[in-house]
Amino acid sequence: MNTYRVVQVGCGAMAHKWVDIANERPDLEMIGLVDLNHATAEKCAESHKLPLSIVFDTLEEALSKAKPDIVFDITIPSAHYDVTLKALAAGCHVFGEKPMADTMDRAREMVTAAKASGKIYAVMQNRRYLPYQRSLRAFLESGGIGDISTVNADFYIGAHFGGFRDLMESPLVLDMAIHTFDQARQISGADPVAVYCHEHNPKGSWYRGNASATCIFEMTDGIVFNYRGSWCSEGLITSWESEWRVQGSKGSAKWDGVNNLEAEVISVAEGFMRKHESVEIPEIAMPLTGHDGCVDAMMTALHEGHDPETVCMENIKSLAMVHSAIESARTKERVEISI
Repeated sequence: MNTYRVVQVGCGAMAHKWVDIANERPDLEMIGLVDLNHATAEKCAESHKLPLSIVFDTLEEALSKAKPDIVFDITIPSAHYDVTLKALAAGCHVFGEKPMADTMDRAREMVTAAKASGKIYAVMQNRRYLPYQRSLRAFLESGGIGDISTVNADFYIGAHFGGFRDLMESPLVLDMAIHTFDQARQISGADPVAVYCHEHNPKGSWYRGNASATCIFEMTDGIVFNYRGSWCSEGLITSWESEWRVQGSKGSAKWDGVNNLEAEVISVAEGFMRKHESVEIPEIAMPLTGHDGCVDAMMTALHEGHDPETVCMENIKSLAMVHSAIESARTKERVEISI
């Protein structure tokens, strides 16, 4: 098995998980840490028992001196464009945090650069590697409730981050909803066609921008995906993975976003109200989940010479849902989604 040398850009709170993964895998070697704040990078190195000699002040310096094979991009969304293009130009694969970019034009440029480089640029979508989500997808794909017509997701969390999210214009849709939108693509097996979105900032919100949104997505195969979400909702919170309900031609399935999967299908096809029976959704076991599972899939693809599930050419579809929803909220109109 080949061992790939890694430089990580961004050493904030989220960065520690990526360093842990690299340190635990025999096919990854962490050889560089970069942060705008030198002390933050040094603190990250010390907390993971890495030598301070691997701390660099700029990505350019790290690329030149350390000569990595892979760059982990754990920066803020607006920095992903520069980091990714510089890393690809240096001949590195890039594994980055979501969202791909802060604009669709930049995301398209990043996809073009990845294709031209012949390197993999893949995006972290850790929820694709949750056993219960995979189980729900497999059940739906097998025809467990017939043909899917509607997918609903509710996301209600009161998240007091502080920092840049509190100042964003569309913190929920731009920074968080990408997860749920990407989940909807995986769960339904469909891609986005158009969207109508209404954003607002509820009373009592501690965000400057709109922290709540309602979206109606038209998807391929005639599927409708409805999203209701808020990042400033106190009490009766959902899981971070959202609460899901899927309607099919033969029944319905639900997932609480944690570990409760249930489904009912028609048992007697006559009468004013049909009778239903519960059916089991078989659970899929996964040795690696979340971030670990996603990085493992990226590394498996790298070793085997193919694109991972979250490669940028696919993930840009989820990002398009985000930016099209924001455009719809701004224009108060239905927006067709183009990649």
